Amino acid sequence: MSLLTNVMDHSLDDGYAEAAARKKDAGAGGMPRTVRARLGLAAGLVLAALVVTVGAAQARMAAPTVARERQELIDRIQRETAAADKLEGTVDTLRADVSARQRAALKQDGGAAADLVGILSGAVAVQGPGVKLVVDDAKEAGTGGNGNPRAASGFSDTGRVRDRDMQRVVNGLWESGAEAIAINGQRLTALSAIRAAGDAILVDNRPLVPPYTVLAVGDGGRLSTRFQNSSDGLYLHALQKNYGIRTGISVESDVQLPAAPSVIVRTAQPSTEKGTS
Repeated sequence: MSLLTNVMDHSLDDGYAEAAARKKDAGAGGMPRTVRARLGLAAGLVLAALVVTVGAAQARMAAPTVARERQELIDRIQRETAAADKLEGTVDTLRADVSARQRAALKQDGGAAADLVGILSGAVAVQGPGVKLVVDDAKEAGTGGNGNPRAASGFSDTGRVRDRDMQRVVNGLWESGAEAIAINGQRLTALSAIRAAGDAILVDNRPLVPPYTVLAVGDGGRLSTRFQNSSDGLYLHALQKNYGIRTGISVESDVQLPAAPSVIVRTAQPSTEKGTS
């Protein structure tokens, strides 16, 4: 108890108390006592207040300029966005006009086979029975996983659908009797290309987002059976079983496919030049 009482009564060490007393007696502590020192302190305080005041004034003066520049930037972005939207609308109009002229040319020069040529070339929209095939990444895609990568895949993530997978799906559907195919609303033609850019799948240079919905026009029941029994259908089943790729196929009574956005018509003519010996 005596120790606790001593600590409470003498919370400040005696040595510190003696040093503070000596400093006070020597005049080293507290406010400056000479007029010169007090003037120096006052000048320092005035200078500090002046710096703070000038800084606040400059910030207040610059605020309207910053706000005006920000508004000008917003207005410029809005103008450029509106111009880009207008140009995009013009491009869509021109594409529609080109497609209409191409369809008219096919109908004029194709005769009775114009409709068939338009369907096979992708120049016209089609509607009829067919199949709907949905291919999606595995649920754990992107988490790394513990599985081994697919042979010669070049990717560590085995749960992602790749461009070569979609190539095999499309080729398998063509081989099984599909008359027209579209992926996520993108109509495929004889000139279509399915490629990869990083992890994205491109169809005719347009990126697609999973799930990939493949619509194919044809004899629905026969097309579904032939595809699932083909090598490409078995390949897709192996992806589902071994790597968790999610797939589903169904027979549809009414499938609607849009026309290709732009069909390049190419013709060939026999050469009139004779070879020289």
